[in-house]
Amino acid sequence: MIVGVVLLGYGIYTMIMPETQISIGDLDLIEAQDNTNAYITIGLGLVALLFSFVGAKKA
Repeated sequence: MIVGVVLLGYGIYTMIMPETQISIGDLDLIEAQDNTNAYITIGLGLVALLFSFVGAKKA
């Protein structure tokens, strides 16, 4: 369960925080963000949480 919560939190953090940003003065020119890894991390976190709940019900 702890692994699922950590993965979920890290995935949400990487999705929210911008990776690359180029700015000149007050003008933001380019803001590139690839959220593919964030989606994978969130998915793995949800799967880990699901397995922890299913495993707890069987025990």
